[in-house]
Amino acid sequence: MISPITLDALRTLDAIERRHSFAAAAEELYRVPSAVSYTINKLEEDLGVALFDRSRRKAELTPIGRLVLTQGRHILKATDELTALARQAADGWEAELRICVDSVLSCDPVFELIEAFQCIQPRTEIRLSEEVLGGSWDALNDGRCDLVIGAEGAPPAQGFGVQSLGQVVFEFAVAAGHPLTELPAPLSPNAIQDYPTVVVADSSRHLSTRSSGLLDGRSRIIVPSIERKIEAQCKGLGVGFLPRHRITQELAEGKLVLLPLDVPRPPVEISVAWQRSNTGKGLKWFVDHLNKMQFDADRGILPENPTQAGEKR
Repeated sequence: MISPITLDALRTLDAIERRHSFAAAAEELYRVPSAVSYTINKLEEDLGVALFDRSRRKAELTPIGRLVLTQGRHILKATDELTALARQAADGWEAELRICVDSVLSCDPVFELIEAFQCIQPRTEIRLSEEVLGGSWDALNDGRCDLVIGAEGAPPAQGFGVQSLGQVVFEFAVAAGHPLTELPAPLSPNAIQDYPTVVVADSSRHLSTRSSGLLDGRSRIIVPSIERKIEAQCKGLGVGFLPRHRITQELAEGKLVLLPLDVPRPPVEISVAWQRSNTGKGLKWFVDHLNKMQFDADRGILPENPTQAGEKR
């Protein structure tokens, strides 16, 4: 069944309620008053209900009329948004942009980028997700995201655009007062055998899972993210390697202590990655701005203007 409630009728009803008269609504809609009256009368006739109470000097909405107007305004708003999205898509801007941030990074600089992006393109919905290790490549390869920030290592297949961010430095860290802090440095593998290692689980769904900084032969505590790993190690539940830029505060507050090992863990290259076939303007905006940013081993991703970042600090 075709509904008698048209967008034109809803706009007419909305104008009458806002302007408080049929005549003022006709002026706003660039119509003659008789055309406005006809639209409302036709809607009432087709619905079989009265939308206005005409027994008074000034026509007022009936309860049913108020219901139609209230719900109709949601439809008008959705229609306006759909129109804007269609024009936006025709101009190359995405309706939705899915950004995956690897757990090794803090989201703070990404939030700053999103804030700047919203100033120029507020209608693109940003969907943010977090993945771990190979999970970042897995999400991009599987089409669950459009952009990865902080992907570790090489891409698993062809067709990806890759832009290096820098190298993450990992340090072996333990809670303050941990028994390992009493041993002479550097620590040998045998010295840490008796203590559990905290491991972040790879979030890959389809690609082969990756391991990172594992100490073989050890009991493990498996956590879902770097943030949880830092918390677990601060509580002394286990030991392990942590990205230096993520634990500056914990080190300054004395919650964690760095201990040198006989065999340190090498730095890990991280990148920004996307599907080359994706030509969206939003994606290009983020890739271009990330290209102007630098990764600092001690502070993480820095803003486009490092001088301003220093002033804020």
